[in-house]
Order: sequence, then C-alpha cells, then structure tokens
Amino acid sequence: MKTVVLAVLSFVLVVSFTFFSHKTLAIETRCGWLDNPTPANWYLTDADGVWTLGVQGGYQAPGWENVSEFTDDWVHTNGNYGYTCACLEVTVDPVTWQVDQIYGGQQIPLSRCEQDSALPTR
Repeated sequence: MKTVVLAVLSFVLVVSFTFFSHKTLAIETRCGWLDNPTPANWYLTDADGVWTLGVQGGYQAPGWENVSEFTDDWVHTNGNYGYTCACLEVTVDPVTWQVDQIYGGQQIPLSRCEQDSALPTR
C-alpha cells in the first residue's frame, strides 16, 4: 500500500511540475511580422507561430515602452493600423502562445520579413 501511495504522489508531483512550469524564463529574440490590425490588438508572427502581445479589452504584454518607435516601414491595412517587420526581446508562454514581457525591440526592414521563407507571405 505504501508503495502505491508513493507512486501516485510521485506521478502527481511530476504532472504538477510539468503543468505549472511551462513558461519560458529566458529572454528570447523573436523576429517576424508585427501586426496591429485594430486598436490594442498586437501579434508577432515568427518562424514558430503567432504570439499574442495584446488583445483589445484584455491582456496587454508589459514592456511596450522598451520598443523603439516605428518609422516609414509601416504597411497600413486599416486606417492607421497595419503591420511591420520587427525583432522583439521577450519572454513567452509556449503553451498559451502569449508574450509575457517585452524587454526591448526594434523595427527592421520589411524586406527581411519578405525574404524569410519561414514566415508567411504578405
């Protein structure tokens, strides 16, 4: 009986650790399409997928003040809203595909994203 209880407790601990420790703690540089299609909605599409930075009326990743101003390489698709190409230094949650914190970032030439075969075409 003692062995069964220990086995069950061990299993619960392993599952709990796996479930609750899924966040990436390291700061990563992620480059790709930075989209702002409508107010407060922000997404970064890189070679791994689409990361959520902000949702209107909901989550907003902290740290936008650490990102450099954007220049003329902004493609307008909806009034002042649209997309550009950027590299961001972030921590992410790979389970929810959410950016947890922005530590820095800058716009890069659109041509870099346009020529990156790992990114979707625009």
